[in-house]
Amino acid sequence: MSTRSLMILLGVGVFLVLLWQTLFIVDQREQAIVVAYGNPVRVVHAPRQGGAGLNVKVPFIQQVIKLDRRNIALESDQEEIVTAGQDRLVVDAFIRYRIAEPLAFYKTLRDERTANDRIERLVNSSLRQVLGSATTTDIISGRRAQLMQIAKADVAHRAKLSEMGIEVVDLRIRRVDLPTQNRDRIFRRMVTSRQQVAAQLRAEGEQAKREIIAQADKEVAITLATAREQSGQITGEGDSQRTRIFAQSFGKDPSFAAFFRSMQAYEASLANGDTTLVLSPDSAFFRYFERGPTGGAAARR
Repeated sequence: MSTRSLMILLGVGVFLVLLWQTLFIVDQREQAIVVAYGNPVRVVHAPRQGGAGLNVKVPFIQQVIKLDRRNIALESDQEEIVTAGQDRLVVDAFIRYRIAEPLAFYKTLRDERTANDRIERLVNSSLRQVLGSATTTDIISGRRAQLMQIAKADVAHRAKLSEMGIEVVDLRIRRVDLPTQNRDRIFRRMVTSRQQVAAQLRAEGEQAKREIIAQADKEVAITLATAREQSGQITGEGDSQRTRIFAQSFGKDPSFAAFFRSMQAYEASLANGDTTLVLSPDSAFFRYFERGPTGGAAARR
C-alpha cells in the first residue's frame, strides 16, 4: 500500500471518529444532558421541549448523558413498620416517578442508579412516618388510599426540598403482611374486636325489641280499654232500650207481661236441669203448664 493510500485511509478514519464524537441521536423516549468536564452545558429533549433526533456536540470535550423521559417504576424493599397500636407490619411498596428537571436531577443524583437508592430510602422513611401514626385496620383497608395520598405528598415535598428534580406520579402499597410471630396475636385481637361489636349490636337489638314489645303492649291495653268502654256503652244503651220496650209492652198487655215474667222464672229455676221443687199440684207457679198462655187471666178470675 502506498503512502498516499495510507494517508487517505487515515484521513477517513479521523473523519469518522470526529463525526462519531460530534453527532449523537436522542430517542423520543429519552432526554440528554450535554456536559463538558463534568459540568452540564445544555439539555436536549427536556420535558415540554423538543430536540429528539440527530444533535451535535463539541467532539472530545463534551459528553452526552441520557436519561429516561418516561415514568420510571421503582419497587422498594420490604420494610417493617410499627403501627399506632404497636403492631408490626411488613410493607411492600412501589413508586412511579419521572425526571421533570434533568439539570437538578444530574446535579443532585448524577444517574438513575443513585437516584433509585435515594428515592427508595426516601419512600421507606415516609412510609414509616405516615403509617406509624395509623392503626392496622386503617392500613389494611379502612384508610389505605388516604394514607397513600399523604405519603405521596410527603415524598414529593421531601424530593422538592432536596432538589432531586423528580415528579412523583404514584405511590402505592403492593402488599401488607404480618410478621409470623405476630400474626396469631393480631388475628385473636381482631376476632375479639369483632365479637365486642357483635355483642353491642345484639344488645342494641334486644333493647329495641323490648321497646317495641312495650309499645305494642301499651297499644293493646289502650285498644282493649277503648273496646270495653265502647262495649259498656253499647250494652247500656241496649239494656236501656230493652227496658223501655218491655215497659211499653207491659203497659199495653198486662197478661203478656205476667206470662213473660213466668217464662223468665221458669228459665231461672229449671235451666240447669238439676233443680228440685217441692210445690202443691195446684200451685200458681205451674198455671201456665196447665192452662197455657191464658193461665194468668184464669188465675185473676
